[in-house]
Amino acid sequence: MTAPTPVVAGINLGHDGGAALITDTTMVAISEERLNRTRYSPGWQAALLYCLRAADIPLEDVDLIAVSGIGHHPPTAAETGLTHLGVTPARIIPIDHHLSHAYTAYCLSPHDEATVLVVDGGGNHHDTETFYAATRDGIHRLGGNPATRPRAGAIGATYEAFTNWLGWHEQEAGKTMALASYGNPDAHHTPLFDVTGATVQGRLTHTHAPGVAELARQTGADFGPSDSRGGHPRGIDAAAYVQAQTEQALCALAEQTIAATGLTNLCFAGGVALNCVAADKLRRLDTVTGYFAPPASSDRGQALGCALYAWHQVTGDLPRRPLTHDYFGRTYTDTEIEQALTRDPRSGLVERRRTPYRWRRESDIAATAAQMISAGHIIGWFQGGSELGPRALGARSILADPRTTTSSDALNHRIKHREPFRPFAPAVLASHAPEWFDLDVPSPYMLLAPPVRPGRADRIAGVVHVNRTARVQTVDPHSAPTFASLIEHFHQITGTPLVLNTSLNDREPIVETPAHALATFQACDLDALCIGDYLVERD
Repeated sequence: MTAPTPVVAGINLGHDGGAALITDTTMVAISEERLNRTRYSPGWQAALLYCLRAADIPLEDVDLIAVSGIGHHPPTAAETGLTHLGVTPARIIPIDHHLSHAYTAYCLSPHDEATVLVVDGGGNHHDTETFYAATRDGIHRLGGNPATRPRAGAIGATYEAFTNWLGWHEQEAGKTMALASYGNPDAHHTPLFDVTGATVQGRLTHTHAPGVAELARQTGADFGPSDSRGGHPRGIDAAAYVQAQTEQALCALAEQTIAATGLTNLCFAGGVALNCVAADKLRRLDTVTGYFAPPASSDRGQALGCALYAWHQVTGDLPRRPLTHDYFGRTYTDTEIEQALTRDPRSGLVERRRTPYRWRRESDIAATAAQMISAGHIIGWFQGGSELGPRALGARSILADPRTTTSSDALNHRIKHREPFRPFAPAVLASHAPEWFDLDVPSPYMLLAPPVRPGRADRIAGVVHVNRTARVQTVDPHSAPTFASLIEHFHQITGTPLVLNTSLNDREPIVETPAHALATFQACDLDALCIGDYLVERD
């Protein structure tokens, strides 16, 4: 080893693969899909190379690489493929899938002591719900689902099954959550879960859509035709039913795990933690003193959890790195941006549709963008390092005027090509958030969906869901100064301290590089692209 301080890495071999690298001063991480442009992609090779280049560290200087995956057991050194790159087995350590989630949830939280709850579709050893007592002395598993219970009976697997029944991939559970607000949760009364002694016993006995079909046969319930995709009222009620049952089960599980640990701060991870409607109910429980979920709660955060575990193994110190932002990607230089804008082959630009454009450098890109948004333009916004989690938080975003549904309708129909029942999120200055939303805590990662304050919804119709809630991102000038400046300029122009924020993509992974951003700008119907200090407009 030639590096002066410890260097560790983590990789995830499962779906949503990726890599992370940690030193005493650096944390860089990225999912493989951002680089190979394939949604939910497994793999780690491109991501690991990205992290090494971003930190300017050769692979031989990495002391330990922790690896996770899905399946009955964590991957062995031979299964990783790292040995083909000259990494000896002594420098490779496996970590349990749920434990990796627990490291991400606790080590990045602001809490010194916490109950850690992990709920997902499945990890190793048949784990789907596990809980831990976490203190500065360590993260200790205290319980979880019985290994003998079928995976189909898990909270996450049940939600996946209904999502499949409604016509979507199990990774598209957010569509089910959005659709649920349009339905009647009391249309069905059969309990889906029994939560006793901090363990979950679900009603389904088969995973995916067949499990829902079997439940319908057993109970006589009418969930509508399969693959209805929000187009049948019974399917809409089915979404509302599984959402309500999931919320009830999670609240009961959280209360019981907190009773078991005696620790009232709750750190929540696993893919189910991305259910922001349920999360907002969890954080309001009387038994919960403080609440935290990492922005990359799903398997996109596995590599980072692995790296945090590796740091603990190498140094003997449990890492405590409370997050202030989710910008784990690298920053691109003006030279790299101009290479894309000038179509330099070194930029990696692949133009799906060659569209004429002009570009110039702005003295205040935030002010320019705010003026354009206030005039009704929809813009791409590319600044700094990318987000690790699945939600754009002002680094790789599309921004629009939230005051009417004109922008949101245009986004759905001509830019993002999304289902019309899916809401868009408000990015609001943190200091103004309590005035507009029932929100008394920061929500920097769009992981909570509080109600909109009375009298405010009609003023921001473009970001209010049908149930009068919003998936809020609070923006702190210290964490995202350029993005906060844009919102402040928009506030000065319009009197509204928030903008509509959604991810910079169109049916593809969120963009990572300047070339990706430019290609997406050309291929969809954005009015402009702000990339660093550069403004790109159509000719």
